[in-house]
Amino acid sequence: MASVEMLMPKMGESIIEGTILGWLKKEGDTIDQDESVLEVATDKVDTEVPSTHAGVLKKILVKEGDVVAVGAPVAIIETSGEAEAAAPSSKEEDNTSKEDLLAIAPENTASLISQETSPAASIDDDRFYSPLVQSIAKEEGISKVELSKIPGTGKDGRVTKNDMLDYLKNRNGSKSETTKTIPSISEPKVQVSISGADEIIEMDRMRKMIAQRMVDSKRISAHVTSFVEADMTNIVLWREKNKHAYREKFGESITYTPFFIEAVSKAIRDFPMINISIDGDKIIKKKDINIGMAVALPSGNLIVPVIRKADQLNLVGISKQVNDLANRARNNKLSADDLSGGTYTVSNVGSFGNVMGTPIIMQPQVAILAVGAIVKKPAVVETPTGDVIAIRHKMFLSHSYDHRVVDGSLGGMFVKRVADYLEGFDLNTPL
Repeated sequence: MASVEMLMPKMGESIIEGTILGWLKKEGDTIDQDESVLEVATDKVDTEVPSTHAGVLKKILVKEGDVVAVGAPVAIIETSGEAEAAAPSSKEEDNTSKEDLLAIAPENTASLISQETSPAASIDDDRFYSPLVQSIAKEEGISKVELSKIPGTGKDGRVTKNDMLDYLKNRNGSKSETTKTIPSISEPKVQVSISGADEIIEMDRMRKMIAQRMVDSKRISAHVTSFVEADMTNIVLWREKNKHAYREKFGESITYTPFFIEAVSKAIRDFPMINISIDGDKIIKKKDINIGMAVALPSGNLIVPVIRKADQLNLVGISKQVNDLANRARNNKLSADDLSGGTYTVSNVGSFGNVMGTPIIMQPQVAILAVGAIVKKPAVVETPTGDVIAIRHKMFLSHSYDHRVVDGSLGGMFVKRVADYLEGFDLNTPL
């Protein structure tokens, strides 16, 4: 018999740590290779982690609630002797993980990892600081020396997000009232009056994450919204004509979402400066067009899986990806990679009967499009013999964009171009 370490796996691009939600097995249990052993939450998705070896779960090294870095050991598995040679040491795996993360992570994340491992950026306490903690420190003007003095409640004294927020409450409270500072994410909340008839509901982990990200986005981006009304008649007629044949041919339904994503992808090719992100005072122009689509979950929460290189897919290819991601989202089967890398987002508020909305930008993107309900309306239609009043299928497009880098001309022209592509859909398009 031999003992091998089970390590925290890489769960997606730019993911460098995860929170232990719970163990599905207990010490002494027999486990098979690839059998789920524990549940882990990242800042993108919750997922089950399978065992890397078959054997007996000899020892659990981390407990529920611990934040564990990728490559760190989480358990000891007792296996047959052959497995020992195949299992790398935790130290070797940890070093490889950092190198791999630097190669695959986005530029801003990679720079943070580099800072954590470089001698110039090291701090006397030699603690690991996650990108989230470093981001908060940067936003609040906390120096490396000051950061090193913040007591941590995480594993091995690591500073967690809650440690940062608690520290900022005291730090900001001690500042002079006459000192003007940028509003902090940790500012005191308005007191809420509660009566005996009120029900108090604790936010789940995902809702807390959504709330924090929405507040951060409104604080970071200068939101502006432009509106355009599009005539969807051609698309509605084509879909009604072909939906049964589409189901027979491909075994699934075609919704309106693929049409929206196709039109957005084409418009981004025309206006590539919508497909950007901001890093300090630098603009990062994205090569790939990766469209996120907001999906409402049965719990009421929202998740945004990403269709990668959407501009390289035809309508059927987009439809297949839309259906696959939506189904896996509702069944909690998405991976971290499914939620990463988005460069632009589409939200279908029309599915809830809303005619328009003012969506909040998904950071670090700079724009998001909300599509409203498709409604029959009387409209003036130009014909060779003159203008006539006809019943048309109309829909509002609401385009929110970051006015720091996207001016009204670009934001307005972009959403108008999306509408043009929707209105110009060819009724003779084959399946």
